Order: sequence, then C-alpha cells, then structure tokens
Amino acid sequence: MKEEIRLNKYITEAGICSRREADRLIESGKVYVDGQRAVLGMKIRKGQKVQVGKKVISGKEEKVVLAVYKPVGIVCTEDPRTRNNIVRFLNYPVRITYAGRLDKDSEGLLLMTNDGDMINSIMRAANFHEKEYKVTVDRRITEGFIREMSEGVHITDKEKNLDAVTRPCRVYQEGPYTFRIILTQGLNRQIRRMCDALGYQVRMLKRIRIMNIELGNMKPGQSRPLTDQELAGLHRQIEEHSTKSGEKKE
Repeated sequence: MKEEIRLNKYITEAGICSRREADRLIESGKVYVDGQRAVLGMKIRKGQKVQVGKKVISGKEEKVVLAVYKPVGIVCTEDPRTRNNIVRFLNYPVRITYAGRLDKDSEGLLLMTNDGDMINSIMRAANFHEKEYKVTVDRRITEGFIREMSEGVHITDKEKNLDAVTRPCRVYQEGPYTFRIILTQGLNRQIRRMCDALGYQVRMLKRIRIMNIELGNMKPGQSRPLTDQELAGLHRQIEEHSTKSGEKKE
C-alpha cells in the first residue's frame, strides 16, 4: 500500500463497492477509521483499521473478473430476500457483483467482479460500451422493423419514469424471426420495450457480447475467469471510452 491513499479508493480496491458508492457510505456515517467516523476526502495510511458497516476491511484484494452465463429465471440483484438472485446462484467464495444487469427472463453473458471502478465505468452510459444480443420475436421481421430499431425507438414507462428515444444502434436480421442488435446504452428492459413499441413480442433474448468479451460456447450456469488477453482488451476499451467521454481519473 502507498504511504497514503484516499479512503474511497481503499474501499473500492477492497472489493466493497464503487468509489461513488463509497463516498455515499462515508457521507452517511457508515465508515469508520480507527474507531472514528470517516469524512469525505480523507486519506489513510497503512495499518489503520477501516470499518464499513459491520465489516472490517483489509485493503486491496486480488481482482476477480468472471464471465458468467446467466440462465433464464435468475435475478440480477444482491437482495438476499430474492431466492434466485445471481450472487446466491453463483456462490463464489469472494464477494463479487454484476457489471450490468440482465432481466429475469433474459439469458447470456454477465461480467461479475469485485473491481468497483470497473463496474462503475462499464455501467456509465456516457462511455458508450457495446453490448450485443441475439433476439427471437413472435412475428416475421421486416425491413421496416430493422430500420426503425436501428434509427431509435420512442419507449415509455410511467412507473419507471422512463420516456426516451433510444440511441441509434446496429441491427442485423439473421432469420425470419431472429436478429442481432448492438447497443451502447442500457435502459430498463430496453430491447423488449423497443420491440413492444413496434408491435413485436420477444420470445428469446440472449446477450452474447460485452465489449471484447464473448459468450462463445458457454452453457447456462457456467462461469470462467477472463483470460489475460481478454482483461487487457477490456481495460484498454474502458480507458479509451472513459477518455472520450471526458471522465477524469483520480
């Protein structure tokens, strides 16, 4: 550990949460250093005791990044009251969480990690990270459907406070009822809402790629650590997109 490190970064590197969430925890009085309530912006030294809630953390843990094939029926939540939540399903020995959700009825690639900065960057819409899906619908696909999906669709949901036109995206027909779509945003149930707005119902939705990481021939329920090459490519894309979006690093 360096001579001094910002507390929010220390918490993030321990795999607890993102820096932004760490700041929220500090501000809400849930973080203590050597028994004293922590304050925003403070730095700590090696050997100091840091406590987040009831958990005493011990600094930087080894970073874990997994590719996971989420099956249909598993829910992306950490809420222990949800029986089929992804954390319980995976039952990984180190605390990890998902970087980008898939809804209960969808399947496919999730990235799960204890790297809070990575989660924060992947989930930040301004960074335009690509996510690719294979989708089957209930009606024959037309050229007009492909064009409208590509150009952007107006989707709404009063309960979710959602009223937006989706970003232009790339859409490719693969069969009479099947298409691939590459998004750079992640609105709530976005693809399902886009299809519904155009009079189609989704029958199958599978995420097959997140940036440079591909689902490949993985089976539902399987997980694997990323290769060194995949990790290098992932970090490179995160850095490139963060720079383009004007994100400043500490």
